[in-house]
Order: sequence, then structure tokens, then C-alpha cells
Amino acid sequence: MNFTENDIRRITFETISELGPNATPDVVKEAVRKKVETSSSVTFANKKPDAISGRVILTSFGLNKPGIVAAITTALGKSNCDIQDLSQKIMGDFFTMIMIIDITNSQKDLKEIQEEMYKTAEPLNIKIYLQHEDVFRYMHRI
Repeated sequence: MNFTENDIRRITFETISELGPNATPDVVKEAVRKKVETSSSVTFANKKPDAISGRVILTSFGLNKPGIVAAITTALGKSNCDIQDLSQKIMGDFFTMIMIIDITNSQKDLKEIQEEMYKTAEPLNIKIYLQHEDVFRYMHRI
């Protein structure tokens, strides 16, 4: 059986609802993988275990200083990530930024990009968080 992106999204949301408060990204990923494998004869053993593509939400904050946006966007560009939307605000001495990023064409998976963002954030003394869009939407729904 071939699954569309919408099929996987539906299965993911169903799984998150079933798991409730136990719905961590790793638990959801494993549960969805099992549901897909049992629904088809396809196994995903040859895929990278943390390979996630699609859109992710980047949130960043810290004390403002020159070069923060440049460092983050340079690291994302080197990973072939497409910045689809960006909102940045300076509040006093504090910097905040939210980005919507498409990582579909990146040679790196979400975990590798998260590691790159950690390396980018550390010398700037800021925090950068990446979450898959579906997880972000589910966690922030009313």
C-alpha cells in the first residue's frame, strides 16, 4: 500500500491522540512506523532511523547581539534548508525569532539539523529549538 503525506499525517495525529501525555516525538515516531508497517508489506529498516522531512518550526531567543540571524540562516543554508517564513523581535536586550523551515531537500535529517543549531547557538549564548511542524501544532493547540 502506498501512503500519501496526508495518510501519514492522519496516522500521526491518531497516534498522538491515542498516546495522550505519553506522546513524545520518539514514541510517536515508533508507533507510527509500526502502524504503517502493519498496514503494508513495506518495512523501513533501510531508512535512517531519525530521518524526518517536511516543515519544522525553529524558535530562538537570548540576549541580542549582532550576527545571530546571520549565523542561524548561514547554518540552515549550508544544510540546504528552505526558510519559508521568519518573524523576529527585539524586546529590550532580548532577541526572539520564529522560523518555518522546509527540510525536505536537506541531505541532513531533523536530528542532524538540531545538532547543527546547537553548535550555532552555543557560541552566541542563545537557545535554538527545532520541532516538526505536526508536533508543534499538536502541542500548541487550544
